[in-house]
Amino acid sequence: MGSIKSGLFISLDGVIESPETWHFSYFNDEMGEAVGALMATDAMLLGRVTYDGFAAYWPSADPEDPFTKQMNEAQKYVVSNSLTHADWQNTTVITGDDVYDQLRALKADKDLGISGSAKLVQNLLAAGVLDELHLLVHPVVVGAGQRLFDGSGKIPLKLVSSKTFSTGVLHLVYANE
Repeated sequence: MGSIKSGLFISLDGVIESPETWHFSYFNDEMGEAVGALMATDAMLLGRVTYDGFAAYWPSADPEDPFTKQMNEAQKYVVSNSLTHADWQNTTVITGDDVYDQLRALKADKDLGISGSAKLVQNLLAAGVLDELHLLVHPVVVGAGQRLFDGSGKIPLKLVSSKTFSTGVLHLVYANE
């Protein structure tokens, strides 16, 4: 049986938007290992906005960078009701009224990892389809920006593990109850 795991960079005040503006000063080998482990999946699962950003960058990124090869060759699934065609190699669009059923069937024998894709993560949490939520909580208050949780309803979670990195970043892992 596979799983769906999500990893997000998040500030103390819950902001997940534009982590490139506040995240990198906290990145170290410990966090690199955690992020690498999250990416060691059978396939990537993306929302449309994250897919659009990744698909605009990675196909033309430095071909000598091993991460470029990993991103381009990985199997990718994008959940979208507005995207009809995906040009980025190895990408399948998941759409329709039965998205959650399609994802449950997919994770029956695959481990899927989500990077970014906040709206997708919110929806999968609410539907009970997300197996693990990995939050890399940075010791910074950003003040403004998109937050992971929008107050749309209670979702009980269980803390599975926690680790404090030397930079003060907390790696918290939650599962749906």
